[in-house]
Amino acid sequence: MDNVIIVRYSEIHLKGKNRGFFENLLKQNIREKLRGMDCTEEFVYGRYVVSGYAPKDENRIINALCKVFGIFSLSRAVRTTADMADIIKAAEKICPTEGTFRVTVNRADKRLPYTSVSLAAEVGGALLEFRGGKLEVDLHDPEHTVYVDAREQNVAYVYSANIPGVGGMPVGSAGRGLTLLSGGIDSPVSSYMMAKRGLKLTALHFWSYPYTSLEARDKVIELARLLSDYTGRMEVLVVPFTKVQESIHKYAESNYMITLVRRAMMRIAERVAEARGLQCIINGEDLGQVASQTMESITVTNSVIKHLPVFRPLIGFDKIDIIEMSKKIGTYDVSIRPFEDCCTVFLPDSPVTKPTIRRAEDNERKIGNYDELIDEAVHDLEVFVVPER
Repeated sequence: MDNVIIVRYSEIHLKGKNRGFFENLLKQNIREKLRGMDCTEEFVYGRYVVSGYAPKDENRIINALCKVFGIFSLSRAVRTTADMADIIKAAEKICPTEGTFRVTVNRADKRLPYTSVSLAAEVGGALLEFRGGKLEVDLHDPEHTVYVDAREQNVAYVYSANIPGVGGMPVGSAGRGLTLLSGGIDSPVSSYMMAKRGLKLTALHFWSYPYTSLEARDKVIELARLLSDYTGRMEVLVVPFTKVQESIHKYAESNYMITLVRRAMMRIAERVAEARGLQCIINGEDLGQVASQTMESITVTNSVIKHLPVFRPLIGFDKIDIIEMSKKIGTYDVSIRPFEDCCTVFLPDSPVTKPTIRRAEDNERKIGNYDELIDEAVHDLEVFVVPER
């Protein structure tokens, strides 16, 4: 009899012939997450079981696993034999001290010499006697549930609670993407949401030094480090964007500056993504939130993209929902640090909210060395790597 942690899949159960691919990737991500921790991982009949750890390390292991995409839930459990007497002893170790309860049995091995109903009755009766009248059976709305999972190979798991995981799909199962990480509230949330759907992320940040500070750049690297708790090791690519912005400010119509800056960002992002074999671009745009996120602005910005899909997971969210999500994933406090990003440089008084592609292109033609500036920004980017914290 020993203490273990049961790990359950999320959507992987819905997969068909390629299920093994997702299972192996989840195993790999779990092993990477638990690297350096003194424990043993086992894969048993569609479930991951972590064992062999010291009691003092249990919470640390659970907290780590709760940030692995693809995990639906976890349980602290007692592992024992499938013998009824041993199951009762295990149930006595984890049963509540008082209140109402019921016993729920899953008898996966149909060869066992008892039915689910008879085992539940025996365990329930034993727990009533064990607690000396402090427990009461309630099969419909109990305060506590004792679960018994009698598996193959004479093994049973007994537990009393399910701890929610983050769900989603294993990171890496959906491909690789480039996420635009500005340093604000929205982009870390959009990055998190796409990683949850299985994307392995590389972050891209546009840095306009000296108009934006070293602290602004470091803030983005810190956000990437927080995200790496969920995504694993991540590259952060920092693009020197000063010359591009200065040229747009000098030659373009002021009300079109934001539109042209966004178009330049998307051009650079696609160039960088394609050079690194990344399959999509992700940003934190939210329809109607600011002038650059109207339907017309998004259309004009998107028109410079030639080959890759652009995902906007926050497009229909209210701002308050994005803020709540950022607090939940732990990025909010860093996002609100008062260091401005390049989107606040050279802001016009009245940015256009209904730009046209033709007029945007006319403004870009006013910048004689526009293509060279884009080439230089792509060539001179810096690479940072953030490990998991």
